[in-house]
Amino acid sequence: MPERIDLAAVEASLRAVQRDFEHINARLASRREPLSDDVLENMLAGYAFVDALAAAPIDPFAMGNLKYLLELNTIVLCGTSSARREEYARHIAATERRFYEEGEGGVRDLVEWFARHQGESPWNRAAGAYVRILSKPQLFIEGNHRTGALVMSYILLGDDQPPFVLSVENAAAYFDPSTVIRDSDKKSVATVFRLSGIRSGLARLLQDSSDRRYLLT
Repeated sequence: MPERIDLAAVEASLRAVQRDFEHINARLASRREPLSDDVLENMLAGYAFVDALAAAPIDPFAMGNLKYLLELNTIVLCGTSSARREEYARHIAATERRFYEEGEGGVRDLVEWFARHQGESPWNRAAGAYVRILSKPQLFIEGNHRTGALVMSYILLGDDQPPFVLSVENAAAYFDPSTVIRDSDKKSVATVFRLSGIRSGLARLLQDSSDRRYLLT
């Protein structure tokens, strides 16, 4: 059986980040919006969904299962509330069109990259998938950082590694390179080598941040 996520431990770490966000923000090269209760609760719902996918098991990178990647993005933006999903139905539909139809940054780009790197470590594959999701053109209209963190967690969990969880200790080391990735074009020759270096650094961060307290014993 695959490892299961300890959602209480994940929540405790995210709550600590929420409480200390002013100090974390002061250390960042580019300031970020505080971690609101809605965002935090949606992330917890996302971790629960990742846990369910891994336990099933369901591979969201397999053809026919790509809808689960879309669902992760919907969860981080709207949670599981049917009323909120109805309110944002047009945005969800627009995100789905972008997801499937974007030529350079859509889901095909992500799936093909992931297939080419199956032999690498889980940290390298997770970091690389995050870069493909977040760099321009981004996979989703909104919520790429949060969805990317959950996708990384799924990849790590599938290799019997703890999920990636934001903490007071790793927040700055995660947010600052994420800003650089977000502003970089994945198809630009000028940024290919820079993104490769950032991916390697992010993979090291994932490995250094690996903490089995986020798994049920």
